[in-house]
Amino acid sequence: MQENSNPVIITPVQSRMARVALSWGVRDLAAAAKVSPNTIARLERGETLNPRTLKGIRAALEAAGIGFIPENGGGVGVRLKARRG
Repeated sequence: MQENSNPVIITPVQSRMARVALSWGVRDLAAAAKVSPNTIARLERGETLNPRTLKGIRAALEAAGIGFIPENGGGVGVRLKARRG
């Protein structure tokens, strides 16, 4: 079985939107994703990052309650997942 060759996608704007939704700063996301704050800054400036790094950042945001919205004619985005309680 061949692994999907498409890289994990998280856009600079999705990263910023997700941080705002969570009230996180760059350092908060960096700590959650186990990367340096500079890595988050590079992502949000639009620089190319290793797909594994992007996957870790996205996973950290998803674990914190962010859902990613793909391009669907209205543009990419994020939303907070409903909290179950």
